[in-house]
Parts: sequence; C-alpha cells; structure tokens
Amino acid sequence: MRILLWHVHGSWTDAFVRGRHEYLLPVLPDGGPWGLGRAGRDWPASVREVSPGTLDAAGVDAVVLQRPEEAAEVARLLGRRPGVDLPAVYVEHNTPKGDVPFTRHPLADQQEIPVVHVTHFNELFWDCGRARTTVIEHGIADPGYLYTGEMPELGVVVNEPVRRGRVTGTDLLCRFATAAPLQVFGMGGDGLHAGTGIPPSRLTIRGDLKTADLHRELARCRVYLHPLRWTSLGLALLEAMHLGMPVLALATTEAARAVPAEAGAISTNVRELLRCAEQLLGDPEEARRRGKAAREAALERYGLDRFLADWDTVLADLHPRRGQPKGSTALRGNGTPPGNETPDRKGTFTGSGTGPLTPAREGTIH
Repeated sequence: MRILLWHVHGSWTDAFVRGRHEYLLPVLPDGGPWGLGRAGRDWPASVREVSPGTLDAAGVDAVVLQRPEEAAEVARLLGRRPGVDLPAVYVEHNTPKGDVPFTRHPLADQQEIPVVHVTHFNELFWDCGRARTTVIEHGIADPGYLYTGEMPELGVVVNEPVRRGRVTGTDLLCRFATAAPLQVFGMGGDGLHAGTGIPPSRLTIRGDLKTADLHRELARCRVYLHPLRWTSLGLALLEAMHLGMPVLALATTEAARAVPAEAGAISTNVRELLRCAEQLLGDPEEARRRGKAAREAALERYGLDRFLADWDTVLADLHPRRGQPKGSTALRGNGTPPGNETPDRKGTFTGSGTGPLTPAREGTIH
C-alpha cells in the first residue's frame, strides 16, 4: 500500500515506516509541522518525501491521520475525503486533556474513520462515543543490550521539561537529585537549573542527541527515571528498557501496565521510589539483574514485529477481501486486534541471578 502520513511523532513514525508498505511523507522547504519529511532520519528507502503540491490523488491508497485538522488538508490536496472515498485511520498519540474522564475525542461518534489508540489507558479515558476504536501498543526497533550502568546517576529523557512542568514531573527532579546526580536528555532543557533550583553539580543538561548517541550515553547511567505524571507512554521509557536499564517509574497512565515491578520499582509513592533508587545505585549487580528483567519485558510486549503485524491487520481491514465485511478483522468488540492479547505475567521473574526476582518494593532489593 502507498500510505500518506505526516511526520508528527518521530519515535512512533520510526517504527511505523519499517513495515512492508510505501510511505509518503509531505515535505516543505522550511519544514515545520506540515513539511518535516524524513527530517534527516535513517529510514528505509520505502519512505519517500513528497511535495504536497505534486501529490497524485490516485497514487495514495490510504492515509494515516494524526491531527484533527489533517482530514481537511488531505481533502484539499487530493480532492478525496478521508473515510469516504479515501481509506483512512486516525492515530491518537495523546492522553486526553481538560475534563477527564469526560473529554470527547475530536472523532467521537463518526463511523467512517477508526481511531487507533497507542495505549489501553488512552482508549479507556478518551470518550470516543460510537466511533470504532482499537489499541495497537507501541513497537520499538531493538537497539540491543547496551547497558553498562557505569555512572551512579539517574538518566531522564523528557522534551520541554520547563514548559510542561508538572505534566512531565519536572517539579519532582529536585527530590530525586538528593539521591543521585541527574542526566537529563531531550529538547528544551535550557532553564532547568533555574526552574528547579538544582545546581549543575547535581543536574547535567545533555540536550537532544541523535538516537544512537542517546542510547549509548543513556545506557551508561545506573538507573532510568520516568517521573512523568500524565503522558500516553514515553517511548524513551520503552527504549531504556530495551537497553537493559533498571527503571524507576511513577505508576501513572500506561506505565503501570508497561513496567513490571521486577524491572526496578513502580509506585505513586515518591519516597518509596527514592529508597529503591538509593538501593539500586549502591548495588550495581542488582541494578543489572533488574535491567535484564526490564529488557525481557519490553521485548515481549513492545517488539517491532508484533507492532507491524497489528498495523498490517488494521490496514488490510481498510481494504477488505471479497466477501468480507469492512471492520470484521481489525476492530473487535474489545478494541484489540487479533493476536494482540497479552497474558498476565506471574509475580516473579527468573533473571541471570541465582533466584527469582520479586517485585521491587522497599526492602526487597538486596
């Protein structure tokens, strides 16, 4: 299929374009939200940059929408209406804002365009009315086991932490800085020292690194910290787990499903997370064991092959085979594509050590 989509969410797109289709990304001379194209990313040759003015209406088989205003833009460029005379699906990347849990989705109640949520939490909390919905959990191109943990510091990846404030848990960083120095990666970190009151000796602003550099530098930190209060599911968290890093995470939104306790510690009790941080920082071998548990959990649930297979199911459903009614394969009553059901894990994990790892709460790390 020839699929039109805008480069909106770089990390998600990085996984999506590794499928077996041809991907058309609009590009403009000045880039911007409507014309990033590849943005210099090392993506397969099947990802083609296209000028919006030269798009061939007959050369697009489907469109993946990611912003409400894109439907009108597609109709303007192609003269085809998404969901009416052009197969379309809408990807909702974000948690709802405003009057949660009563927030109405922009595509609520319409029947033409299915809504694909990236987490079960999002599907649960968005009010989509009668619109067809499903969940395709994230997939990560495995960067490999790179963990060294050589620096007894906490690694954090967050974009715009000063502007987003409490949403990203920026106000909590000063508490974690009492346990260990912080390495903060991501865009928009300027002003963190002034905004948090943390001195440079306890917080290093690393900035927005290229993906390979980020993975290498992040994996040197002893523990990954996920302090975000209200986010869909930080892909950097899943990447850190793939790297083999032990994780300290707030048990909010989808993190409660994504991070098993044996991978580090997950709690809404910040004091508990701080105590676990101190224990992991002081015990490199236990940190390594829990990092391996994190990697195994991430590979099991957030692998790239499963992600692409789920998307192929949804895309095929936009072009049903003869005799098969539209909506019969990808979107089911429980909102889950076939094959995406994940059985619950047991409460213990057998890692590289001599015994099973029990959930990491105060006193259980030894």
